[in-house]
Amino acid sequence: MDVPLCVGVTWHDHEVANDAWSGGAGNHTPGAEGEYAARKAAAHRAYFEWMPVRNAGDRLYRRLRFGKLAELTMLDLRTHRSQQVKALSGEVDRPDRSIAGAEQLRWLIDGLVGSTAQWKLVGTSVMITPTLIPPLPSELLGPLLKLLGLPQEGGAVLTDQWDGYTADRRKVLKALAENKVKDTVFLTGDVHSSWAADIPADAGLYPLSPSLATELVCTSVTSDNIDDVLKVPPRTASVIVEKAITGLNRHIKWVEYDSHGASVLEVTPAGTQMDWYYLADRTKPDSAVRHGRSFLVKAGTQRVQSVPNPLA
Repeated sequence: MDVPLCVGVTWHDHEVANDAWSGGAGNHTPGAEGEYAARKAAAHRAYFEWMPVRNAGDRLYRRLRFGKLAELTMLDLRTHRSQQVKALSGEVDRPDRSIAGAEQLRWLIDGLVGSTAQWKLVGTSVMITPTLIPPLPSELLGPLLKLLGLPQEGGAVLTDQWDGYTADRRKVLKALAENKVKDTVFLTGDVHSSWAADIPADAGLYPLSPSLATELVCTSVTSDNIDDVLKVPPRTASVIVEKAITGLNRHIKWVEYDSHGASVLEVTPAGTQMDWYYLADRTKPDSAVRHGRSFLVKAGTQRVQSVPNPLA
């Protein structure tokens, strides 16, 4: 049985202000822009009035069940998280820091462990895959970090993502390992690029360390990617970045930083496959579309593999 999964939505930090966290935002200035709580309340009200989702106050996270085949868990990683810290500060490992908040994290883990659906799909607004930014020429590293929302001085940890909240990630992965939970796939956006990755128990030991889940990341339709920021032709400077990331992070099987478009996900008992489709020109509503790449997660494997053809 094939099930269309085009029902999940969650908010981005830009619904309120860039780099939002539970008590503020990176670009909110109290006084000049009023109190953050009032700004947040107004933004959330506008969101629920215009988006086709039910209003449950600040609890946007929820589950959607599709028979025995799949359960889609949608997370809210903007409202309840601790304030971001700088890369390489050592604060990312503090156990009192959370990206989900204690209540939502328990709810997520209990749902993954207790689910009777075959596929546990998790809609997450930021990447959970461990990612190290390798040393690169400053003209490439600077725009990359700006695109990812990192301090411009650089760093080895993406602190706006799960990399900045490692205690929460360890708890999730530990629960998957100890309870032998299979077929967990994280479905992600936010980074304006395309990714396919295994999520190992210990990224530094991969592939000796087993993969406990997988992540598939869709790109942006129109928001700037690396080539747009650098103002260079696609598939030139970004290729260096991509090779460096996959070379240092062996569990990341593919990253593509330039193309714009959308992804189609198909879930069957045999596997979950994402097909990436790219626009020829993001500025044209009638732009031609081409198939970019496809990755499949075969049932029971917890690993992504490249496949030549899209399903749709």
